[in-house]
Amino acid sequence: MNANPQYPGPAAGHPLNSAEASAEAARLIREAYTLEAPAPMQTYYRAPDPAPVHVPAAPVPQPDSRVVPQWAAGVAVASIGVGAGVTGLGCGAWLLLQGLASVTLMGVLTVTLPLAALAAVITAAGSAVARARSASTTNIYKGTVIKRTEVTSTARGLLSRSSVGR
Repeated sequence: MNANPQYPGPAAGHPLNSAEASAEAARLIREAYTLEAPAPMQTYYRAPDPAPVHVPAAPVPQPDSRVVPQWAAGVAVASIGVGAGVTGLGCGAWLLLQGLASVTLMGVLTVTLPLAALAAVITAAGSAVARARSASTTNIYKGTVIKRTEVTSTARGLLSRSSVGR
């Protein structure tokens, strides 16, 4: 039920025809999109209290009572030492790689020939040790010889077993 007399409708006693309904809809849309003066927006705040008065005072001593734990000092010293060591290793690696970057055939042969000779000596020694270990001995066994040739097989599920001479 519409009790507002500004908006007549079926509740007011007479229904609207299509022309009246279109006019009423156009009026409502026009009212909805009509720009009115917006409410002023506050962009600042001023405190009502007066500003506090600051009086210069003498500085108050604040002694430093921080104590560094011994483990923390040890970790700091160790990290400095590790950093310096890694820097030295990095510089050494850089110098080595700089030298390897300018390789010549003579340089490669100079570096690899001693390594190849060492590898040949190690291979020869290994071969000699292997031959010494494999020296054959002839064992003669005395006794009865039993020859079993029967084969039994049992299959159980996924596992199968084969046994010779049991």
